[in-house]
Amino acid sequence: MTALTALAPRVVPRLAPLWTRLAAVTALGWTVLAASAVALAAGTVAGWAEATLAGLTGLVAFALGAVFTIGRMQLLVTLEPRRRRLEPGRSTRVDVVVRNAAARAMLPLTLEVGTGAQAHTFRVPRLAAGGDPHVRDFPVDALRRGVIPVGPAGSVRGDPLGMWQRRVTWTGVTEIFVHPRTVRLAALGQGLLRDLEGRTTNDMSTSDLAFHTLREYVPGDDRRYIHWRSSAKTGSAGPVEQFMVRQFRDTRRTHLMVIVDGDPRSYPDPDDFETAVSVGASVAARAVEDGVDTTALVGDRWIGKDPGRRQHRGELLDMCARAATSPDAGLPGLTVRGLRVAPGTTSAVLVTGANPAPAALRKVTAQLPPGVRAVTIRVDPLAHARLLSTAALTVLTLARLEDLPMLLLKGEAA
Repeated sequence: MTALTALAPRVVPRLAPLWTRLAAVTALGWTVLAASAVALAAGTVAGWAEATLAGLTGLVAFALGAVFTIGRMQLLVTLEPRRRRLEPGRSTRVDVVVRNAAARAMLPLTLEVGTGAQAHTFRVPRLAAGGDPHVRDFPVDALRRGVIPVGPAGSVRGDPLGMWQRRVTWTGVTEIFVHPRTVRLAALGQGLLRDLEGRTTNDMSTSDLAFHTLREYVPGDDRRYIHWRSSAKTGSAGPVEQFMVRQFRDTRRTHLMVIVDGDPRSYPDPDDFETAVSVGASVAARAVEDGVDTTALVGDRWIGKDPGRRQHRGELLDMCARAATSPDAGLPGLTVRGLRVAPGTTSAVLVTGANPAPAALRKVTAQLPPGVRAVTIRVDPLAHARLLSTAALTVLTLARLEDLPMLLLKGEAA
């Protein structure tokens, strides 16, 4: 046993190429090999010339088939989508560029490229060493929101009878993002979201932009904020000179949190979740365009604001393209998670389906800290577009995505 253990590190690497070669044998090849061996053995034992000839013919054909898989290829294959981001209903084309990087000519081969559940097959002709690349293309249709994997691209070499088939993968997977549909919204300083430009609080500060009042100077105050004119008047009114300093209200930097309920039980129809994703993506994309710090939690995916780095609309919509429903991605849990990753949230937009009751929505908004204004949007294809605003809850109900801009603008009068 000890001798075998010591011998294994030297034997196994030498057997690896043989194993790789045998892996190229197809089911047909193994069948032909087994049948030929049986026929040869039976013909030899029984003296049956026909069986012996059939067995020899099968073994020779099997051996000759291996010749078609001998040799190493050096290919450079690239997959180049002409557009990597699409909307549902659009299409693009993917260019497949094949170059021969070997020092000798390459024999013709078959190239396969997978796109999701489909596979595209191309016949690549003989390519000279260092010659011009061979370029082919194929269409990719974006039927609905999601991520379409393109690739990997692999070559297939084998014998004409199909007993040997050697596959080599040359590329990884390239992704094409199918973004959710979005609608153009007015700037977030208008309508129902008019307070998303940053607002003052009742917290006092010694330095900010929102001037509040004057107070007496105390040791430690910044002398830059001494109001000299008022200090001069105060000093002239009494025997002791008293300085007055400016007092400010603390101004919060706006941070919008957009949450799209990912619990499938919230939506009577799976297509309602697609509308909810589009609603959340429209609001979040508008906020990013307006320069508002935004954290978005959409189903089982989320994206936040990296300090010191500008947010981009494309990255946000890429995340929305990957979003899916999950029983663990309900509105209450997402709200807790959102406050954990974005504790500085000042406003929240919650998007859900038709099933959650108003009491459940009030319970969710109660999780938000005091001072954080929440707007809840319900997607209900069977309802009329309407706005309901109370002291405890503001709810928009829409039947289709196109109702969103009108409902948000209605907030001017809310």
